[in-house]
Amino acid sequence: MAEVVSVNISEQKGTVKREVPAIQLKLRHGIVGDAHAGDWHRQISLLAEESVDTMRPLLPGLRPGAFAENVNTRGIDLKSLPVGTRLRLGETVVEITQIGKECHNDCAIKKTTGKCVMPTEGVFAVVVQEGTVRKGDPIELLKEGRA
Repeated sequence: MAEVVSVNISEQKGTVKREVPAIQLKLRHGIVGDAHAGDWHRQISLLAEESVDTMRPLLPGLRPGAFAENVNTRGIDLKSLPVGTRLRLGETVVEITQIGKECHNDCAIKKTTGKCVMPTEGVFAVVVQEGTVRKGDPIELLKEGRA
């Protein structure tokens, strides 16, 4: 079964996110208290722990939020899900709006290792149903998006 491995926020843009016990998702906003929240298509970022694991040989001390992701998952292949896919994360529902992103030129991980998984394997979503997400919450695929 797929599950949430960690939830992470940062109060200021340009800083590494830190793990927190829970995040509150709000419609047309994203995560309450996160610097990247707002009424846009990238309210929440998700990254599979399996993707993070591929980087651990190069950076063994990686912590949740190191790639600026809000939610780390395990047991679901996020990067293969098409835009429009809906996922239940705990009591919330999110819809994938973007796969990957352009990497910042000043990305510390890319500078150190020569690569970064977030630009190709991270996904972004908007809030469809408000609520709380916590570490250990189940993840359920509700609707496949358009390929």
